[in-house]
Amino acid sequence: MIRYFLRRLLVAVPLMFGVATLVFILLEAAPGTPVDQILGDRRVPPEVRMRIEAAYGFDRPAPERYVRWLGAVGRGELGWSHSRARPVSRALAEALPPTLLLAGTAMLFFLIFGVALGAWSAARRGRWQERVITLFSLGAYAMPAFWLGLMAILLFSYEIPIFPASSMHGIDADGMSAAGRLFDLIRHLILPAAVLGAASAAAMTRFVHAGMLDALAEPFVRAARGRGVSERRLLWGHALRRAVLPVINLVGLSLPVLVSGSLVVEVVFAWPGMGRLTYDAILTQDTGVVLATTLLATLFVVLGNLFADLAMAWADPRVRLRDGGLR
Repeated sequence: MIRYFLRRLLVAVPLMFGVATLVFILLEAAPGTPVDQILGDRRVPPEVRMRIEAAYGFDRPAPERYVRWLGAVGRGELGWSHSRARPVSRALAEALPPTLLLAGTAMLFFLIFGVALGAWSAARRGRWQERVITLFSLGAYAMPAFWLGLMAILLFSYEIPIFPASSMHGIDADGMSAAGRLFDLIRHLILPAAVLGAASAAAMTRFVHAGMLDALAEPFVRAARGRGVSERRLLWGHALRRAVLPVINLVGLSLPVLVSGSLVVEVVFAWPGMGRLTYDAILTQDTGVVLATTLLATLFVVLGNLFADLAMAWADPRVRLRDGGLR
């Protein structure tokens, strides 16, 4: 297992830098320059502009700047963010915890609702409840996150003002007690976490629903029913246990999607996380920040896939790890 783990990490290194190279090329091909973003509408003499380019290293050719960035990453440095006026590592350290909090809450949301709705709809196969849940799950999966977020704000922040519309804390949070700040954070967290986890919850519902139907048709379920096992225990104790095995794989694959895919939700809800940081960096052509967040998002994808493989090997005795992969 250790050799398998190390091999996956070694494969991740060229993948991460291949993605970073592609992102760097796309940023270089974008119109305008970072200095244009720094100066804005201000008119400055050419010599001032040249000094700014030299100070940030923008006067060097693009391949040289990329090689210098690779060397800095090898030394454990991520460069300087000209849009945030601080080291990139510090900007990431401030943005990553809010994103992990949002993604973790969204994962908890889609696990609870996805498993519960999927099992409940399978238990009512052929009834109107199953058709309603199927319709809503397909609709939630097809809805774009930005549209769903805007509709959630319109409904639950303006028409029915239950949750705040944006940000991570209220403007008066600094004057609150610890319990008050926690309650304020939860109120700001519920709406974006629900929107972020809606598509995954819909997919989880369909996975569990299909898995439950397959499990209920297995011979061991018929044998348990013949022994007089109650339908409730048959459903929740036998069929659900069999149906959640594919869910473990889905959870591992969903974590990087939630973390890296939170950009739209964080922009809509003004959530101060990594997605919002990446969005602002793209607008200001802050190459160092975009490359750093790209590396981090790629690492999450690799670790999520690795977690899914290890969890499947742990949960299902029929699955064993070998050096090259699963068998």
